[in-house]
Amino acid sequence: MTHPDYNLASSAGLGVEFCGQTPYPLSQSILEFAVQTTLETRCHDLLTHLGRLPSGAVVTVTPLSGGVASDIAIVQVNDDKYCVKFALPKLRVKADWFAPVERNLAEYRWLECVAAIAPQSSVTLLGHSGEAHGFAMEFLDGANTYLFKTALLNGEGKAEEAAAIGTLLGQIHAASTAPDFDTSPFRNHDDFYAIRIEPYLIHTSHAHEDLRSRLLAMADELHQSSAVLIHGDVSPKNIMFRDGRPYILDAECATMGDPSFDLGFCMNHFILKAVHVASCRSRYLSLCRDFWQAYTPHVTWEDLDVLEQRLCRLLPMLMLARVDGKSPVEYFNTEDQALVRGLAIPLIETPPSNLDELLFRLTSTL
Repeated sequence: MTHPDYNLASSAGLGVEFCGQTPYPLSQSILEFAVQTTLETRCHDLLTHLGRLPSGAVVTVTPLSGGVASDIAIVQVNDDKYCVKFALPKLRVKADWFAPVERNLAEYRWLECVAAIAPQSSVTLLGHSGEAHGFAMEFLDGANTYLFKTALLNGEGKAEEAAAIGTLLGQIHAASTAPDFDTSPFRNHDDFYAIRIEPYLIHTSHAHEDLRSRLLAMADELHQSSAVLIHGDVSPKNIMFRDGRPYILDAECATMGDPSFDLGFCMNHFILKAVHVASCRSRYLSLCRDFWQAYTPHVTWEDLDVLEQRLCRLLPMLMLARVDGKSPVEYFNTEDQALVRGLAIPLIETPPSNLDELLFRLTSTL
C-alpha cells in the first residue's frame, strides 16, 4: 500500500531515525539482545521506536522466506502493512559467508537516493535504526504487483521490463556522477569486497586455477573503482514491478563502484534464466540487448566502448560464479551447471569485444 510522505529526522542520542513522530525511549540496545529475541519482538521494538506502533494496535508478523542476507517480515499494524528488514552477520548459505551488518544503513541510503532521482520507482521509507541494523518501509503489493524473478521463471519475461530496469539503473548511475552528489554514505568498498567480490570472484578462482589470474585481476579492478553509485545486487529476485514500473530493492551491497558490476549482474540472470527455461532461450538472451540499449543513453562519465568491453570481460565470470562461487543458483541441476561452465570458460579465456559478439557466441553454443 502507498503511505504518505514523511520527513526523516534524527533522534538525538538514540541512533534512530524516525518519520513524522517522536520515538519511544530506548531502554536497552536492540542489537545486544537480537540473538535472544524473536523476529516478532524485534519488529515490535523497531516499529515502536519509529513511532509506528500505536498503543493497543493489533499486530501480525509474517516472516518472509528465501532471503539469505537478512531477516525480513511483513508486519501488519491494524490496517497498515509494512516491510521490516534486519541485516544478518552470517548469510544463510552452505559456505561460511560473513558480512558487516552496517550494510543495512547503506541500503537505506541507496533507497533514499532513488526516491530523489526516480520517485516514480521508489518505495516509501518509514525509518532506520542504527542500533537494530534494521529499517521499515512500505510493503509493495496489489493486483498489478509481481516479482520479476517469478515472471522470468514462468516464461513471462518481457523486453519492456528489461528496458525499464536499464533506464532506471542508467538514471541512478548518471545522477551519482554529478559534482554535488554526496558519496559519503557509499564509501563501502571493503563491505562490497566481503559481500560480492570475495564470494563471487575470489572463491570461484579457487575452483579454476587456470582462470585465477583473470578473476583476481577483475576483482582488484572492481575493488578500486568509485565511478558511480552501484546497487550491487541487481537480480530479478530483488526487482518488483507495480503498474508497469520497476522497483529495485535489497541494496545491501550499495557502494561507489564500477557500473559494469550492476550491468553484468543483471544480464547474468537473463542468461541463467535462458539456460534454465529452454523454451525462452532466444527471447531471454535478447533481454540483455534490450536492457543495454535502454541504459546506454545515460552514460556520460566514460567512453561507452570501454565500459562495454569491461562488461564483456566480467559477465562470463559472473556466470561461472553462480555455479562455482559461494552462492550457486538454486534452480540449476547438474546439467545446467555443466552447460554454464561450458559457456562461461571460453568467454573468460577469449573475451568478446562487445555485447553483440558475446550474445552471438552464447546463441551459437546454446
